[in-house]
Amino acid sequence: MPKFQDHLWGYELTYPDNWVHQTIQDTEAFAEHAEALTPDYEGALAGQILLRLELNPFRQAIEPIWSQHIARYAGLMGAKNVGSAPWHMAEASGLEAEIVLPKKENQRFWTGILQRQFIILKFAVVHPLEARKYFEPLATQIISSLRFIQQATDLAVTPDILPLPPGYAPADPQSLISDIQDSVNWRAYTGAASMAALQAFYLREAPNHGWAVLTYDPFPAKTELGFARLELRQGVRTAMLGILPMGDAPLNSNSPGSLAVKFSLSPGANN
Repeated sequence: MPKFQDHLWGYELTYPDNWVHQTIQDTEAFAEHAEALTPDYEGALAGQILLRLELNPFRQAIEPIWSQHIARYAGLMGAKNVGSAPWHMAEASGLEAEIVLPKKENQRFWTGILQRQFIILKFAVVHPLEARKYFEPLATQIISSLRFIQQATDLAVTPDILPLPPGYAPADPQSLISDIQDSVNWRAYTGAASMAALQAFYLREAPNHGWAVLTYDPFPAKTELGFARLELRQGVRTAMLGILPMGDAPLNSNSPGSLAVKFSLSPGANN
């Protein structure tokens, strides 16, 4: 069976051989054929499984996140009789609900969210009512295949043994921070991952490579910092890692991020 792996967020799913996967903006979508993932498709074998990841940097309780999530769907779809039940899957916990849609919709809609450490996974399953007997077991099989990646393999590392996200390449530090004075102590890397995914990656993978997370300033947050920052330490070395926004698009957690790292010796260490 094909396996979808996300080494940034740190999870994987398997799906049947005859199914397809597409990344649509910030959502992972699975269906029995590609046409079923196009807008307003109502043909045979219609049905989708959708998964969206979000950062939960302050480890907020799941209940208010769920309330906002379910209220949004209920409002958009005119749903009625929205209840919820506890849900546990693959070392994560959360809530799930079957949302009763108006009869004219002729659709079944299920949604659930899971929380694990700093991440939130939001699932949605939608398919025609008459396809439930066929589609529901497949959807359950795919979602139940969820596994979390404890440590990504085959990662590139910087000369200072700091892990690099897949697809990130060296860049001139002054191209990201123009007022750098001691560029010899800086590294910079660019790629296409979102700022949220990069934060999730380093919160998991930095400790896996021997770097302790001393402080963490997330983005977005209730400050004017404008980027995410992690202070890391390995032995006598300190790394101040900035996850910076790239491009001119509206700034949010899904904006592409670049990396700027300043390495130094910890206070009191010998040179």
